[in-house]
Amino acid sequence: MEQENPMPELIIMLTHHDETVRDALQRFDQLKDVPVKHWGFKDVGLPPAEMGRLVAAMKAADKTTYLEVVSLTEDEGLRGARLAVELGLDVLMGTVWFPSIGAYLQDKPIRYYPFPGHVHGHPSILDGSIEAIVADARRLQATGVHGLDLLTYRYTGDAFRLLSEVVAGVRIPLVSAGSIASFERIVEVRRAGAWGFTIGSAFFERAFVPAGSFNDNVLAVVDWLQRG
Repeated sequence: MEQENPMPELIIMLTHHDETVRDALQRFDQLKDVPVKHWGFKDVGLPPAEMGRLVAAMKAADKTTYLEVVSLTEDEGLRGARLAVELGLDVLMGTVWFPSIGAYLQDKPIRYYPFPGHVHGHPSILDGSIEAIVADARRLQATGVHGLDLLTYRYTGDAFRLLSEVVAGVRIPLVSAGSIASFERIVEVRRAGAWGFTIGSAFFERAFVPAGSFNDNVLAVVDWLQRG
């Protein structure tokens, strides 16, 4: 019998439409006691000082913190990397990998999960062949990055096949990010063997409990994951 993969880790993103929500700190305070270790937000939507207060609150609650940068230029990626380091985040997700970003982060106490493949547009789109994306994921792994941020459900082709083949092609953790708005997609993430996944906008848009609040939607997914 085929062995079932472990349940992937949920990263709650306090973001909507690729921006951090203005009341992110209040929303975190309401839910900080739920059994979710991983919390994050985007590099846009809040002033850096407010981002700093949010990171401090997450750290005080013993959470692992993530900053996702969806900007795709080298300068914007470097700016996001510097922000993540200055704020003391644990993981930088996103950016297109450039040698300058890798060099800047090399001696910094932060893990780096860039985007593999050809990512463009806003909201971001991932295109190209699955073979090319797997090859790019392997190239990034060889540079020493700590994980990958794959825009699985922003892909223009077969998303589940893409996720499965990228996971199988690398030895570092892979986070499936973007457009996970159903339990069926979480099941696919688990079947593919990804380490984790993000949910942000789907919580605000009540994708899991249409008649419920943001909190109700978060709790519904957490409960589902705990029940396996």
